[in-house]
Amino acid sequence: MNSLSSRFALVAALALIVGGCNRGMQTKEAVERGVTEYLATRSNLNVTSMNVAVTSVVFRQNEADAVVTFRAKGENPGPGMDIRYTLERNGGKWVVKNKADSAGNPHGAPSKGMGEPGMSAPGAPAGDLPAGHPPMDSIKQ
Repeated sequence: MNSLSSRFALVAALALIVGGCNRGMQTKEAVERGVTEYLATRSNLNVTSMNVAVTSVVFRQNEADAVVTFRAKGENPGPGMDIRYTLERNGGKWVVKNKADSAGNPHGAPSKGMGEPGMSAPGAPAGDLPAGHPPMDSIKQ
């Protein structure tokens, strides 16, 4: 009976450890680390000139949807820009999924206009417009 009790205690301890690790993964800070690591690999971004903050996270099993706000550093930074990322659990950390894996991730595709899909500078050719939207060249400024 003592052997059975010690086996049960060992299984219960392992379950608590594994459960504790999973809960430690489901934090805004853990997702922020994953986004920060991803942004550090992007040669087309000057992250040091921006304040980057994860403003919201929704967890789903092995994935997380995060809204990240980018705001210029300085005295008058102006409004920020929100970008949505989908991350997946990979080992003990969150990793941003690439464009092929996640329709919401903007950094996998060639840039349009200001560098993000769906965003274009004034006068730049627009991407796909919603059904019924007038052509962009017909809009008077």
